[in-house]
Amino acid sequence: MQRPQSIALSAFSLLAAFLILSENVHAAPLCGLVPPTTTAAVVVPTGAPSGLPASANGTAGDVVATGWYAGWLGATQPPSQISWTKYSAVTFAFATTTPDSSQIALDTQSADLLPEFVSAAHDNGVDALLSVGGWTGSLYYSTAVATADNRTAFVKAVVGLVTQYGLDGIDFDWEYPNHQGIGCNTIAPDDSANFLLFLQQLRQDPVAANITLTAAVGQTPFAGPDGTPTADVSAFATVLNHIAVMNYDVWGSWSPTVGPNAPLDDSCSPVQAGSATSALKAWTGAGFPAAQIVLGVPAYGHSFFVDNSVAFNGTNNLALYPPFVASKQPLGDSDVPGAGNSTDQCGNSVGPGGTFDFYSLITAGFLNSTGQAAPGIDYVFDTCSQTPFVYNSTSEVMISFDDATSFAAKGKFIADNDMAGFAVWHVGGDSGDILLDAISGSMGLEQICS
Repeated sequence: MQRPQSIALSAFSLLAAFLILSENVHAAPLCGLVPPTTTAAVVVPTGAPSGLPASANGTAGDVVATGWYAGWLGATQPPSQISWTKYSAVTFAFATTTPDSSQIALDTQSADLLPEFVSAAHDNGVDALLSVGGWTGSLYYSTAVATADNRTAFVKAVVGLVTQYGLDGIDFDWEYPNHQGIGCNTIAPDDSANFLLFLQQLRQDPVAANITLTAAVGQTPFAGPDGTPTADVSAFATVLNHIAVMNYDVWGSWSPTVGPNAPLDDSCSPVQAGSATSALKAWTGAGFPAAQIVLGVPAYGHSFFVDNSVAFNGTNNLALYPPFVASKQPLGDSDVPGAGNSTDQCGNSVGPGGTFDFYSLITAGFLNSTGQAAPGIDYVFDTCSQTPFVYNSTSEVMISFDDATSFAAKGKFIADNDMAGFAVWHVGGDSGDILLDAISGSMGLEQICS
């Protein structure tokens, strides 16, 4: 939700079987997620390219089944609640950039919680990554990679975090190189080129040479000097284990109408705002292999106030892309009634976010305990975007979100296109693993431990 997420291993041909013993890195059993065995064991290492390390707890051939853990929710969602055995890795969010390239910041809560997170991951044979940046933490990325001296300092800062906390990898969530995010990020025409130089230098470090490096990215390749997507990003694939395309927040309160939060396809929609299909085409067209692309999937949705008079079409079914009243933005699950606007990192006034985690759609009465539309709630599944919408005609609140059906469709898309896997934002947003089980089930994933 304009805030990220990711993790790494490598892709596996979803038609191949797999059985392999991993080198013992942690005391706990080493586990990987692979498609079910259907024939004699065959390893097809289509993921990490030659020269890049596999995950500490996996091997080339494992599927990337990962997600971001929101560290600020640790008091109510401790690491012990994560369904560790269903992931190959989990990424802690976030550390943030600072004006000093030699310093990467962790707030007090995150610094206290990160060791517990890493320990829990390793106890379950899962990789622990740390994400740097995010929507509110990318202010100084451009500065950190702008000069040779700054890049050297930033490399040392990253390696210092890896060493201090025993991390298996780092996720770079820069939102966005040479493209403004929150509104006050430092940006420069050479951001993407400098980012590549930084990653190349980082890989030369003896510690970073053996860890997982990932990046959470937008739906189009990194912006070049003129602000348009770079035509060739293949060099990034030689230093990153994978990228996670953040295929969410495509439509929201900033959009002209209600629309799908995370469309699988938009070629048949009235407005092409981006989708998983177009994102995969854009990144592979620029030279980034599909086998190193992870699809970011959201365990949350966006709410809109939609008047009853426009919420339904002529057949009395929920209308797709109806207008909404922006001045009546509904409160989301993290918005406090009567609290008024807050101030963001740029000093701008920010109103209600209006987002609902999947589990909150259940507690708020939009869905029942199994993730289906609750009694009295209207539901429609858009066959183009492959995403659902629900509507409460009493409160006049419509929500664009993902459910088990849409997650299963995304899993099939990943498998059909030989992508690396999936990354959920965020792992605490699900309810009873309804979404996680749907996407994993559609990919036929099984856990193999040694």
